[in-house]
Amino acid sequence: MSASGGGTDTDTGTQAAPGPDGDPGAHGGACAGPRPGAGQAGADLLATLLDGMDAALCAFDADGTVTHWNREAERILGWPADEAVGRSGLAGWAVRPADAADVADRLAAAMASTPERRVHECALLRKDGGRVLVRVQSAGVSGADGRPVGVFWAFGEVHTQMDFERSVALSEGLFADAPWGLVVVDADLRPAVVNAQAARALGRTRTSLLGRPLGDAVLQGVEQVEAALEHALAEDAGPRPPADLWVAVRTADGEARRCWRSGFVRLQSPLSQEPAPLGVAWLFQDVTGERLAEQDADRLRFRAGQLHRAGGAAAECEDPMEAATVHLDFALAGFADSALLDLAAGPQGPLVRAAASPAGVLGPVTRTPGAGVPVPYAAGHPALRALDRAGAVRVSAWAQGADRTGAGERWAAERQWPGDAAHALCAPLRSRGRTLGVVTFLRAAPRPAFARPDTAYAESVAARIAASVDLAQSAC
Repeated sequence: MSASGGGTDTDTGTQAAPGPDGDPGAHGGACAGPRPGAGQAGADLLATLLDGMDAALCAFDADGTVTHWNREAERILGWPADEAVGRSGLAGWAVRPADAADVADRLAAAMASTPERRVHECALLRKDGGRVLVRVQSAGVSGADGRPVGVFWAFGEVHTQMDFERSVALSEGLFADAPWGLVVVDADLRPAVVNAQAARALGRTRTSLLGRPLGDAVLQGVEQVEAALEHALAEDAGPRPPADLWVAVRTADGEARRCWRSGFVRLQSPLSQEPAPLGVAWLFQDVTGERLAEQDADRLRFRAGQLHRAGGAAAECEDPMEAATVHLDFALAGFADSALLDLAAGPQGPLVRAAASPAGVLGPVTRTPGAGVPVPYAAGHPALRALDRAGAVRVSAWAQGADRTGAGERWAAERQWPGDAAHALCAPLRSRGRTLGVVTFLRAAPRPAFARPDTAYAESVAARIAASVDLAQSAC
């Protein structure tokens, strides 16, 4: 290719930028080489590299003649390389005459600022006469002696550039301090990128999580998280709506249970022809407070409904003690595994078993045959404490984090409760200023211990049972 004659190499669509003396290889360009044939090989390599670029590129020599024009420039503007290379400047064919002076000034400024890069926007003409707004990155090219020998332009359509810049800005924003946690995992389900919010939620630093298994940070619930990540990685898996995942993480105060509203996005390289996922982006937001509030509201609605239904069923009972067991039956649903009803035999008398739910099987609360035999509760028993203080008492077989091996059965046996009992709530039966007995609700080991909201519900049930018991005792 000859720069001086403006000739074109139709095989490559490119032309070597001239050296300071008009020789294409004088400044050690891509076509220069010490061996015969090396210049052509270098030119072919350069042409291939230029045509494989994602950005449009054109180059000018020191006189403003177009020396290079790649396929992307042809795609954007419609001008083929054999019509572009060799032209003097862009005026009259790729730039409107009204814009020609401004473009020429920018070329001169780029050449003068070698090797500083400049970014600007300008409107170019397509071959069909249409205009396209492009963003140009220009820089001057110096020869071996430091003198400017040309300018190259790398440009792309503005809307394409803006889409790319938005993608980069979005990524940087998410990876910085977005209000959502973001963890990008690789194909091995190990974190590759963690933003600040996710690191705080997991109780770690951003760098300490990289390359480590998720199980190092998520104490419970990691199986569900990894299953969702594997589903997102699957080639035939479609998008899934966000889901709530309950996990346990380690905090400064110990282990904490959290609910994270999570979404998963499969990441695939835009450069690969075959489907090759780069990993999965896991975005999540802590919604623990909202979900706990919803659960509490649902629980209150259900318990209010149970009290209402129990009142209606008890009103149909002719026997007040049968009404008491009906109240106890309705209270057990979703609240406890078993219940005991002990009545006081006189003001200072012992507690006597009046009714109980069947041990180890499902069934209604039934009255105890041969009522009148005192229950052998030892001093300090929770039922006796509730009787003495006229207030509810909550106890569990073990403290949080304690060794549970065999503790539950021994604990229950010592208190005359069923062997599977691990948590108990004793509420006194109060009516007309008197304590008539104690109702005991029991839960097995897999269930959580009774909490303060459970105490309020147990006391409401106990008040209704006490009214029935008082009525039965008054009728005797």
